[in-house]
Amino acid sequence: MKPLCILLVGAFLALPAAYAADWRDEGVLYLNSSPRAVMHPVPVHAVTIGEGFWYARRKANVERSIPTMLQLLEANGVVDNFRRLSGRKNAPLRGPVYTDSDIYKWIEGAAFALQSQRDPALEKTIDALVDDILAAQEPSGYLHTHLSGDRAKDRFMQMTRNHELYCLGHMLQAGIAYYRATGNRRFLDGGIKFVDYLIANFGPAPKRPLLTGHPELELALAELYRTTGEHKYLDLAGYLLSGQETERLHLRPSETDYMFSGVPFTSRTQFVGHAVRAMYASSGATDYYLETGDAAYWKTLQTLWGDMTAHKMYITGGVGSRSEGEAFGEAYELPNAQAYTESCAAIGNLMWNFRMLAATGDARYTDVLERALYNGINSGMSLDGTLYCYRNPLASSGEKIRNAWYDTTCCPPNIERTLASLPGYFYATDKDGLWVHLYHNSDLDWHLENGVPLRVKQETGYPWKGRVTLTVSPARETEFALRLRIPGWSRKSEVRVNGKPVAGVAAGQYLLVKRNWKPGDQVTLDFSLEPELLASNPLVRENNHAAALQRGPLVYCLEQPDQKAPVEDLRLSDLSKPFVADFDPNLLEGVVVLRHPGEAFQQPLQDEPLYRPIALEERMKTKPVELSFIPYYAWANRGQYAMEVWVPLP
Repeated sequence: MKPLCILLVGAFLALPAAYAADWRDEGVLYLNSSPRAVMHPVPVHAVTIGEGFWYARRKANVERSIPTMLQLLEANGVVDNFRRLSGRKNAPLRGPVYTDSDIYKWIEGAAFALQSQRDPALEKTIDALVDDILAAQEPSGYLHTHLSGDRAKDRFMQMTRNHELYCLGHMLQAGIAYYRATGNRRFLDGGIKFVDYLIANFGPAPKRPLLTGHPELELALAELYRTTGEHKYLDLAGYLLSGQETERLHLRPSETDYMFSGVPFTSRTQFVGHAVRAMYASSGATDYYLETGDAAYWKTLQTLWGDMTAHKMYITGGVGSRSEGEAFGEAYELPNAQAYTESCAAIGNLMWNFRMLAATGDARYTDVLERALYNGINSGMSLDGTLYCYRNPLASSGEKIRNAWYDTTCCPPNIERTLASLPGYFYATDKDGLWVHLYHNSDLDWHLENGVPLRVKQETGYPWKGRVTLTVSPARETEFALRLRIPGWSRKSEVRVNGKPVAGVAAGQYLLVKRNWKPGDQVTLDFSLEPELLASNPLVRENNHAAALQRGPLVYCLEQPDQKAPVEDLRLSDLSKPFVADFDPNLLEGVVVLRHPGEAFQQPLQDEPLYRPIALEERMKTKPVELSFIPYYAWANRGQYAMEVWVPLP
């Protein structure tokens, strides 16, 4: 994709000096004035993604996913819901109560695409949609298509499930993304009008109480505060996170657990309830900490992160074990075939860890972010960009998992906005220099915080190959710090600057290289990509005596088309032998396939008795087979087949 060259000049927000910024310079998160942020993400347009792994995914997103999803949103009446209210079209109300959010997320994804590449036709499409949406907005600022007309009496009466504030949060995020793409703030102003209506009418007594039944508005309000400098928006986020209205709203523990809202966020000690809600609430709470430095929030966030990563996160970076309530389970409750692991939850995991990284500079958050991105999120969209996973299980008997449309279609536009915003996750700056989080063929065209223009060119075959070459070119010789992420999965890593080894390289940390950098200096990183078998904690009972395969950031799986026996009859054998890695350019748009000796039962397991006396049992006869593993994200792209991530050991 070509770099964005924005020619429009939009209205400039009148901000306090500390917040004044050109709309072109604001990243996915605009943290330049956030007191607890140790780094400041560069804007999306500053990074051009070159040929390689993510280029193909982003190309499919722009050329197929975003256009076809708008067609489906139109065909299923999502935009007509707004036109009905304005009288522009005589159409029935369609979709669930949270449907408005889907067109907002689509606009946000399209806006992030515009931040990478100017597209006047796409801008025109968005402007027309915004016109239809705002024509339905009431003079007060209220806007929610399902609670209008004869349903207006239900406004803010069923906040545990009506998603009014959830939809508003996505409206704000879309308005901010479009403003940062074009300078056009009309949609953003529409969202602000609704927020100002809330502030005037809701809050601590004597105002009416307010609740986010589905957290989302909290993080949107924090970004609105960063965009405008208006502290009232951060105050509203703090009020929502405070959970102080439990009694006035007569909330039950079962409700506050499920919503992950309605009680003080700082009272949380573990993840419970709806996984997406929990991830969004944690993202909003981290945003609040980044702006306030409230120590109670930070203590809670660290406790929750420990609970997730030690007890409740899948190896793919997915979260949410149970289909009932799309919820977290108990500690170590991580079933494979029954895993819910909604795409939106993995996206929420990425969003949260990006914020935790910004607060600390700790590479363990980047490791989780990368795990979720390459696996639990990437699996959510088909290679051709037209089919989506709502669930992302870790085992399957061959049921249909990818669909073009869902009645609850939150995941497809969520994936689209994530892929479109991806360049904004690669780099950040601080007063000392530059942070490098992710690796891919790319070009950074930005500047250091002292104003010196800086270009960085990445050349790599990552994630298939472990070598990354960075050509660092400040406009003039300049001393600054370059912080390079060393992935936690790389057992042996080497870094050289202009051919000379750099000491202090450690897995799972950022390597600090501070020197006088000259235009054309080269940094070479070599990461080990040996395939590695991983075991679960034995308390994850379903994975006992089984292993998952990982190579670099990618988790692998067995899928039926590549095997010579049923997947459920296979197991690994002779673990002393190494895996063989081969890149197949013709398979699944080009993947590294991992092969290893295995065994298959001579008599299919489905033909064996359900129970047998162990004292009388002889070892069931097996035959040698070769096991072929593909990256997990690529499964279910050749039809409906059995798949397995956790493979039995000998």
